[in-house]
Amino acid sequence: MEIKSNEIKKERVLLAGVHLGLKNIIEDTTEESIKELYELVKTAGGEVVAQVIQNKSELESGTYMGEGKLEEIRMSIDELSIDCVVFDDELSPIQLRNISELLGVKVLDRSMLILDIFAMRAKSGEGKIQVELAQLKYRLPRLRGLGVVMSRTGGGIGTRGPGETKLETDRRHIHRRIQALTEELSELGKHRELLRSRRKKDGVISVALVGYTNAGKSTLLNALTDANVFAEDKLFATLDPTSRALELEDGRKILLVDTVGFIRKLPHHLVEAFKSTLEEAVVADVLLHVVDISNPEYENQIIVVDEVLADIGADNKPKITVYNKCDKREDEIIKSSVSDVFISAKKKEGLDELMRVIGDTAPGKKQKMKILVPYSEGSLVSELHNTQKVLSEEYTQEGTVLVLLADSITYNKLRNYII
Repeated sequence: MEIKSNEIKKERVLLAGVHLGLKNIIEDTTEESIKELYELVKTAGGEVVAQVIQNKSELESGTYMGEGKLEEIRMSIDELSIDCVVFDDELSPIQLRNISELLGVKVLDRSMLILDIFAMRAKSGEGKIQVELAQLKYRLPRLRGLGVVMSRTGGGIGTRGPGETKLETDRRHIHRRIQALTEELSELGKHRELLRSRRKKDGVISVALVGYTNAGKSTLLNALTDANVFAEDKLFATLDPTSRALELEDGRKILLVDTVGFIRKLPHHLVEAFKSTLEEAVVADVLLHVVDISNPEYENQIIVVDEVLADIGADNKPKITVYNKCDKREDEIIKSSVSDVFISAKKKEGLDELMRVIGDTAPGKKQKMKILVPYSEGSLVSELHNTQKVLSEEYTQEGTVLVLLADSITYNKLRNYII
């Protein structure tokens, strides 16, 4: 009797890229970008069995790589039973069509792969809308080439999301769907703006967690707030934004907001679609830039994050650089700024120092003061209990002695009561 396995067969993937020798290595195909592409394929559920990198001074407009290299890839497809070829850059519509016809298997580029992972990770209604919008905008100019891709697969990597229904035949349907999704996101944006206004009115300080994917933002959120947010050692382990409340030592209320992780060569349509989520970074009072300092590429990852923050207009915010995973580093790390903090979110090390720096950086820092309030002004004592953080209270012959943490306005008002 034959026993059938329920295990889903992983797609066998070949990675391909062109190294141009660019000065901006973040935009080029390098050993690190291919390694990252490998992790993306792994996250999407594929198995990388080969990789081909070509050294060229410029890309071929019609085929991305030289015909000789593509022929080499075609031979590898037959020899290694390759199901899918993933390219390290975004392919133009004509490149996608020509390569698909030449190789005869499913062809994806880095952007399509990232979008596919986002479709897999999105859980909330808004997240799913954002991903679908980005996918449709990306696919619209590539329908002919994608027709070749879709005809050669019954599912798997690159097929999650809105699906292939009418993608090849009905551009008007896609345009209508894009418009409907854009309007839906706009309405959700208005609702979120209302919530933000209420938070500001209530004096809540917004602190946004930003950083490269897999830097440990969700783990840090869990460590600071016991949020129990899903965290895993994978790219884009969490996608939908999560917010949790936190109180500083002086009583100020903080709202920590986790945002989507960044990555090099992030698809433009994805940034556009996720602008409503990324707005949390734009409107935040403080940014916590979480950096995986155990990663050899952490300096380049910082550059990528700073570039995306500049693109969305969040580069002028007060920023604390949080160097995470310090427990994985054996060498001594030099502090270059007062707003640098070194932690291990997983081991909960350095969190007290981080909270202190957040308190120093966030607006409305309170000062400790000791005052004597005459009994004739008892209403002031009640008011201070309601608006400030009272640390101790003592009744004396002259009046009530309070030790409290007061904001700058209250501190100046109470100067005459200081003892």
